[in-house]
Amino acid sequence: MPGPESGRRTEIQSYKHNGKLHRVWDSTTILKGTKNVIIGANDRTMVRESDGRTWITREPAICYFHSKHWFNVIGMLRTDGVYYYCNISSPFIYENGIIKYIDYDLDVKVFPDMTYKLLDEDEYELHKRQMNYPHVLDRILYNNVDTLVRWVRQRKGPFSPEFIDQWYERYLTYR
Repeated sequence: MPGPESGRRTEIQSYKHNGKLHRVWDSTTILKGTKNVIIGANDRTMVRESDGRTWITREPAICYFHSKHWFNVIGMLRTDGVYYYCNISSPFIYENGIIKYIDYDLDVKVFPDMTYKLLDEDEYELHKRQMNYPHVLDRILYNNVDTLVRWVRQRKGPFSPEFIDQWYERYLTYR
């Protein structure tokens, strides 16, 4: 199954393990779409929370999704550098023109100097109990935290020095 075509605008939907919709990003421009990788970009896009609240993103962001990895990466271009917000999540699916994934609470925030911090372990533990995550899922998720941290340390994939700049330049051609 091919991925979405470049230049197309799409929604991103994140769900929780129990199938409930968690968060929706209204409009992301596809910069690259294959069956394994989607790279998208947005700037000041509306985000809707499951409780009905809405907010607007503050800066341009490049989003990286992979069909084989249990994480996605958002590189946010701020005046003092690129900050990354990495969701530990199911691999994406592209269905009915929408990027979808399950958010598993654990997040890794990466700063412009490439230091990082694991976030929301308490929320993860709570949801793991409430939604009965199987032991094998717990192992998969923590193994993917390790993979993600390795990518950060090695400046691999979306963490390579030129990745965000190159894809942001491409995004500007669609605006």
